[in-house]
This record gives sequence, structure tokens and C-alpha cells, in this order.
Amino acid sequence: MPRAAVSDNERLSFRIKPADKAMILRATEIAGAAGITDFVLRTVLEASRDIIERNDRIVLSERDTLKVLEALENPPAPNEKMIAAARALPADL
Repeated sequence: MPRAAVSDNERLSFRIKPADKAMILRATEIAGAAGITDFVLRTVLEASRDIIERNDRIVLSERDTLKVLEALENPPAPNEKMIAAARALPADL
């Protein structure tokens, strides 16, 4: 029977295969971490930062960067759809 989530509990708990735990323990020792919790937390936080950064940042090629800069410096004239969208905006913007 599943347990209800406890919102005030800052503990993570999950089941893990013995072979996976053994690998994590070995990596913990090799990394010289204070303990498995320290190692797992550091590793997960690092991976989380990387994932978030990859999601939040767009990396453009040099060619695409030049295209964006050119469009910013010399924007195209507004077309009918853009003019209609601008007219549809509230007046207080």
C-alpha cells in the first residue's frame, strides 16, 4: 500500500537494487565523500544544475548568433499580423 506524501519531510527515500547501491558506495569511497548521503546529494545537485542550465540556455552557432544580431540591429518591417497583434494589445502596456 503506497504511503501518503509528507510535505514537511525533507527526506528522500527510494528503493535501489543491491548492485546499484554497491556501485554508488564504491563511487562514494573513490570520490572521498563524507558518506553516501553527501555523495548522492552532491552528485544529484550537480546533475540537476547541468540539466537546468541546458534547459534554460540556448547555445547558438556563430552563424545563428550573427543572424540574431543582424535581426536586432536591422529588424524587418512589421507585417499585417504583427500590426494587428500590436493593435490588439491593451492600451496601458
